[in-house]
Amino acid sequence: MPSYQLKFGKELETLEIEEKNLLGVLYPKELPSVSDQLEEVRRALKNPIASKPLSEMIKPGDKVAVMVSDITRPSPSKILLPPILEELDRTGVPDGQVTIVFGMGIHRNHTEEEKCHLVGEDIYRRYRCVDSTESDDYVSYGTTVRGTPIEICRPVAEADVRICTGNLEYHYCAGYSGGAKAIMPGASSRRSIEVHHALQLMEGSEIGRLDGNPFREDIEEIGKKVGIDFIVNAVLNEKKEIVRVVTGHPQKAHRSGCETIDRMYQLPIKRLADVVVVSAGGFPKDLNVYQAQKALENAQYAVKPGGTIILVAKCQEGAGEDVFQTWMEEANSPDEVLARLKQKFVMGGHKAAAIARVIKKAQIFLVSAMSEKNSRDLFFLPKASLQQALEDAIKENGPDTGVWVIPYGGSTLPKLS
Repeated sequence: MPSYQLKFGKELETLEIEEKNLLGVLYPKELPSVSDQLEEVRRALKNPIASKPLSEMIKPGDKVAVMVSDITRPSPSKILLPPILEELDRTGVPDGQVTIVFGMGIHRNHTEEEKCHLVGEDIYRRYRCVDSTESDDYVSYGTTVRGTPIEICRPVAEADVRICTGNLEYHYCAGYSGGAKAIMPGASSRRSIEVHHALQLMEGSEIGRLDGNPFREDIEEIGKKVGIDFIVNAVLNEKKEIVRVVTGHPQKAHRSGCETIDRMYQLPIKRLADVVVVSAGGFPKDLNVYQAQKALENAQYAVKPGGTIILVAKCQEGAGEDVFQTWMEEANSPDEVLARLKQKFVMGGHKAAAIARVIKKAQIFLVSAMSEKNSRDLFFLPKASLQQALEDAIKENGPDTGVWVIPYGGSTLPKLS
């Protein structure tokens, strides 16, 4: 009988499965990192997609805002920024005309040490570096067709040229990160973000989807109304190394980068399974349920409606976020969680709603270090071991149960073809 080992914290859980039940094991197909990351950024700047080069878009007197990600994101700002600033310098833009804006969304403000860490000491000392939330001063651009108020922080709104940087990866409701997400939620007011994020409950707001995704379409409408002149997005592998940089048009360059993400992480499958066994990928991706949610989100695209997902995630820190845990514990059903978010978007509650959507599609067996009570409070069915979970799932579904195994759930997106 074939056996497989899946990461569980810093340990391994062993799975034995009959060949007749195994549909396959889905592994991502990562690309190697580039040999010189700074040169890759410079190469991309010289070869923008569907756009003039940055140097031809800027005049010496322009005020330039460069959007960068906050400290919660893996964007390699220290690598992306120097070649961009070199271009501005060559074009004759004075240092005092450039503002580096950290896209905070509704996260807490940075410390000065964190700002310095994100951009590097030389850049931090040479240029004005501000959080988008440093003052409650926003410029209105009206509303989107879906009713989202567009309120943008003044340093971005008043710039003559807006350059958006970031990294590209799958996003559970925007389809992918990157592109105009630097503006929404990055440069937007709390009110804008709260209204916009309710769109995650609409059909089509899902991972790996761009067309027909209302969440992403709202983001890009905001980007167009505000005006994004140029993007610089890095495609990273699981080690957070750059494998490609795309620059240029805010949509067309973004789409090209998304194609690279799909080549690495999107895996076609011929059928949905009765049971999906998924590991979050071990430490630190399974420190808590909040982190492990990404694996659960991806696994749902490989399971039949009414099937079973077996989530292997140690979660020694439990739920991982207070609001998320409270929302799950206070609800009597997943529908209550979804209804609560629809009334008002709350950080933490959005993750509860994401998990509730999966639970409505499939039951979830959880193999973790959490107590049975804590697991059940989150609407999971706790199991003592991975092997026991599989045996229980096969008993429920019958001897011909089909099983997909996904060892690195956070970076593997099954797609029915």
